[in-house]
Amino acid sequence: MKRPFSRAQQRQRRICQLIAERGECSVAELSRQLGVSGMTIRRDLDALERQGQVLRTHGGATLGYRTVFEFDFLERVRLNLPAKEAIARVAAELLRGCTTVMLDASTTTLAIARQLHGRTGLTVITTSLPAASELQHDPGIDVLLPGGYVRPNSPDLSGPITEMNLEQLHADITFLGADGIDQEGFVYVNPPDTTDVLLKMAAAASRVYVAADSTKLGRRGLRRFARLTQWAGLITDSRADPKFLDALRKQAIQVVIGEIR
Repeated sequence: MKRPFSRAQQRQRRICQLIAERGECSVAELSRQLGVSGMTIRRDLDALERQGQVLRTHGGATLGYRTVFEFDFLERVRLNLPAKEAIARVAAELLRGCTTVMLDASTTTLAIARQLHGRTGLTVITTSLPAASELQHDPGIDVLLPGGYVRPNSPDLSGPITEMNLEQLHADITFLGADGIDQEGFVYVNPPDTTDVLLKMAAAASRVYVAADSTKLGRRGLRRFARLTQWAGLITDSRADPKFLDALRKQAIQVVIGEIR
């Protein structure tokens, strides 16, 4: 059982939230907001600076790199969450009869990982550290990380070691995220340094689906790296433009819709 946060921990979490909202806060401002002395706030800021959560400034603090990264990642996870969950439910249904699945490091495939709790006889191969953490304690699921370097700006694995190891693996199905899909069915990602890993994951699977919420449709990204006609199809949510989806279907692209609840 997890221990509840202490008062100091709760206060320090609130300090990080206030600094994230405002960019920078003074000791006096934090003292007023939290109803504690300036000395208590200074002790909290010292502790948070040692953890890499904040950077002390003259009379206050700004967010440290680690906390900026954490807030950014959590914000991306929450963005369009009902759509991602709708996609994840459909993706989990497509896994019936499968024993091995690959998940890339997108926040949509993280939502898919969360739908897999309680499965048995399943191996999940993923480059996503959050997805691996999500499933590591499920007794019926084996989690395999292909190794490689952890990218400095994202909690996932990449690089030549990752690619080489992926070449030795096989999955029944791979789910990939995307930053954009145009009307011709081309798939785009940002930044471009992950595309080699994504292509290795696709090549290692019997079936490949792109899992992308409706906000990604009709958009392009920095690098065009594949086309849906090469793969099993697209999984998106029920807010997608029907005309856009019809244009994809006319190219013989399978489109699977997840209903938003």
